[in-house]
Amino acid sequence: MSEQEKDQNNAEPQVETVEEQQAAAEAEAEQVEPTAEEKLAELEAELAIVKKALGEADIRAQAEIQNVRKRAERDVQHARKFALEKFAGDLLSVADNLERGLAALDAEDEALKGAREGIELTLKSLLDVFARYNLEQISPADEPFNPELHEAMTMVPVPNVDPNTVIDVLEKGYQLNGRLIRPARVVVSKAP
Repeated sequence: MSEQEKDQNNAEPQVETVEEQQAAAEAEAEQVEPTAEEKLAELEAELAIVKKALGEADIRAQAEIQNVRKRAERDVQHARKFALEKFAGDLLSVADNLERGLAALDAEDEALKGAREGIELTLKSLLDVFARYNLEQISPADEPFNPELHEAMTMVPVPNVDPNTVIDVLEKGYQLNGRLIRPARVVVSKAP
């Protein structure tokens, strides 16, 4: 464009008629403000999205509550089941000492017969209490060696015995409700 044409365009004011201005205003109003039906449809779509999100959140929250409840119940069961674990572990030495005392007493000596019977009854009563609370002895003599329940203290070559067989129990093991408290300390055979 030349300088003159630019000057002419600037010099002539563009005047819109009232009708043109109203048409432009209506066009702007239509673009800016949707109709009530459009607003309603838009709000219903947003509401459906929010309802779906809330429903999913509710389902997740209920699942989490159930998981927490189950976990708490399981923890309480374990606490009940194994609450005596430390106490039982401390009592094992008492049972061991009673067994050692019985082994040290001469079974043929009549003078020690009363002491032997007293220790036997005390040991029996202690083992009955152990049984009442599901504390079980592991005495694996002549059984195959099981590293989950037994602790091999030594291996000895023994003829006519299968390898990895328990030939002597040095100290009995114990389980509380199926959980190992102390492994049985054993002597295991090996091939000669």
